[in-house]
Amino acid sequence: MESLTFNRCSIEDLERVSILAEEIWPISFAKILSPAQIEYMLEWMYSADQLKTQFLSGHLFYLAKMDDIEVGFVGLEPNHPEMDHLRIHKIYLHPKHQGKKIGKWMTEQVEVLAKNLKLKYLHLNVNRHNTAVDFYLKCGFKTIDTEDIDIGNGYFMNDFIMRKKL
Repeated sequence: MESLTFNRCSIEDLERVSILAEEIWPISFAKILSPAQIEYMLEWMYSADQLKTQFLSGHLFYLAKMDDIEVGFVGLEPNHPEMDHLRIHKIYLHPKHQGKKIGKWMTEQVEVLAKNLKLKYLHLNVNRHNTAVDFYLKCGFKTIDTEDIDIGNGYFMNDFIMRKKL
């Protein structure tokens, strides 16, 4: 496997996370969401200003690099939704780098972070039609519930809630 690094972001790095999201999201969600919803959600969750707000409220961001090329990112929130959980709000790998075990490696890096923080569970939401559901199941996550979240503008997130015990 190529040289991989997983580095915590400073507030100055969040613009790069936003740019990477703008590359990844339209490809990753083209079969699930309309272009208008993708654009809406990118602005709602991934604009540099929104990422900075999340960062300042305690979210942790990491960039994954392969041979110094940024290929993915992670956004985490410790002790959410419960004290012993690490919430994975964002975990994305550029589609052109999928199938190389980098996504699994990124998930393993998140597990190490959770263990270092003495947390017992990973927790995430994933669109019920996203092929990533199978990936999470293979990584040991279990579906614990479903939810439909009204995100405004007539759009909903139709998600599975998944958790993994560490």
